[in-house]
Amino acid sequence: ALEQLPLQKALRPAELRVFTETSEVLAEFDPARARGVEGLMIKDPRSEYKPGRRGREWLKLKRPLATLDVVVTAVEWGHGKRRDVLSDYTFAVRRSEDDPTLLNIGKAYSGLTDVEIAELTVWFKAHTLQSFGRVRLVEPKIVLEVAFDAIQPSARHKGGYALRFPRIVRLRQDKDPTEIDTLEAVEALAAKK
Repeated sequence: ALEQLPLQKALRPAELRVFTETSEVLAEFDPARARGVEGLMIKDPRSEYKPGRRGREWLKLKRPLATLDVVVTAVEWGHGKRRDVLSDYTFAVRRSEDDPTLLNIGKAYSGLTDVEIAELTVWFKAHTLQSFGRVRLVEPKIVLEVAFDAIQPSARHKGGYALRFPRIVRLRQDKDPTEIDTLEAVEALAAKK
């Protein structure tokens, strides 16, 4: 039925695939990435479409593209229950192995525990270089591992790229800022899509 509609070339019906095993779903991620999509929509075939709503019958399933080790360059006061802590972290990579210039490529505010955020707030307050209202530039010493769903070009970030939906995987206390990833690593991941 839908196949008969005179759709514009930008639109095409999605292929329906039925899976009964988790391994079958997981095997679909790489082909989905090759088609340039971020993930899969998992739907109960008996469910109805409800505009603007998702529930247990329709799930968006994503797998991170990769992770990067980055350094925090700026922090911002949180909102709501996190309004009293510095919980939003802007992060950067090095320009290259030979050039330690830091280039911002994103901002994350999820993934750490409340205890970790409280401890980092104390550290960031003591290591603030400049304050601009809610934002503080900080000494680039805190290394994070961040996961993300995609990399896209960005005129907003000095690195020329931005991470889509970044989230903090963990603090990397075992790494020095001189060991963080480079812009070359970001470019290589962006080329993979």
